[in-house]
Formats: sequence, structure tokens, C-alpha cells
Amino acid sequence: MTTARLTLLLAVLLCSQAWAQRSSLPPREPTPAQVLADLRHGGYVLYFRHAATDFSQNDEKMKRYEDCADQRNLIDRGRADARAAGAAISQLGIPVERVLASPFCRTVETAQLLFGRVEKMTEVRGGPAASALSDRYAPLKKILATPVRAGGNLVVVSHGNPFYSVAGPPYLAEGEAAVLRPLGADFEVVARIRIDGWEALKSSAAK
Repeated sequence: MTTARLTLLLAVLLCSQAWAQRSSLPPREPTPAQVLADLRHGGYVLYFRHAATDFSQNDEKMKRYEDCADQRNLIDRGRADARAAGAAISQLGIPVERVLASPFCRTVETAQLLFGRVEKMTEVRGGPAASALSDRYAPLKKILATPVRAGGNLVVVSHGNPFYSVAGPPYLAEGEAAVLRPLGADFEVVARIRIDGWEALKSSAAK
């Protein structure tokens, strides 16, 4: 076997091992009450995939992030889901500091509907899925791994591919959020909450 072929095979094996060792499913499922208590205490990152969109649309013709007409956009159900989730999060008393969003229209609109404010940031933008060894989403991973002070939580509203690339399978559903504990050099997935799961947290808090 030539040196070049051996190098390529080693790279493929390392990539496969990296994917096999990484999963965006939490190692153990915390109770809703525990998730709520943790989020109320703060120090976490909430990574949202944008709410439901129109898959008959795509981004192929867009020239600028502001060109909403040439992008895949939210549908009315996605907008309603985001409003309801945002209201539930507010009623649950979960403190939110910064709200960062990929500059695509669907992510910015989701962030606005959820929290009423947004900071557009290219470091959390969408793009193709990338291998765990790629540096395509290194800026995003750094944000997710950076500790957040107690008393507040950081929100990132982005896309499915970036999270899949840094956290592993399975994909987040549209509107689903991952609760992350930043560890400095990396992060831990603590829980995943579907777009309608915030209402369930409200129910658990009322008991």
C-alpha cells in the first residue's frame, strides 16, 4: 500500500471513530423538574434549530442574508410554535442573556419570535454538514464550549447541519432545542426539548 493511500485510510478511520464516539443524545435523561431547575439557575447554552419551514423553498439564489424572498422561510405553524415556546420560556422564569442567531432569515425570525431580540452572528451561520475532524464549525463549537455565568443562559438559534457536525447524530427537529453544559474545551448535551416541550415543562412546574 502506498504512503498516500495509507494516509487516506487513516484519515477515514479517524473520522469514523470521531463520529462513533459523539452523540447529541444526553447520556442519561434528566427529569423535567431537573432540567427546569438547571435552566433557572443558569450557566447553560440553549441551541435551537429554527422553527418549521417551507421545504419547497431553498437558498440557492440568495445573494445576501437579507434576501428573504430567495431563502427557505418559516411557515405559519413555525411562527406560531416559536411564539408559544417563547411565551412558555418567559413564564417559566428561565433567564436569558444574549440571543445569537445565524443571519439567515428563518433563524433571525425564529429568534425574534422566541425572545423578541437577536444578535446576528456569522460564527453560528448554517452550511453543509461537515466531518467531526473539520474546522468548518470551529467558531460555533468554541461558542458552545465557552462557560456561561450562573444567573443567565446563552441562546444560539441556528440550523440542523452545524449542530449535527459538532454534536453528532441524530439531527435536531425543526424548533427543537438542545440544552448544553459548556466545559471550556468542549460541551455536554444535557437534554433535548422539542418545540412543544416547553409547555410540558410548564405543566411539570405547576405540579
